[in-house]
Amino acid sequence: MLTYVKESWEELKNNVTWLNREQASNLMVIVAVFSILFALATWGVDTVFSKLIQLYFNKLIG
Repeated sequence: MLTYVKESWEELKNNVTWLNREQASNLMVIVAVFSILFALATWGVDTVFSKLIQLYFNKLIG
């Protein structure tokens, strides 16, 4: 296990290219915006399906 951790740490130090702060901040904003858009889209679809199911059962029952 210790060898695995050491090798992982070496790989992070030597082989990974890290973004600078400005690039990371820009990407974070993009991810936040798309997350909000997808959440709103999911909420919208859920609301529409909920209303359709409600209408269906209201017609079926009474």
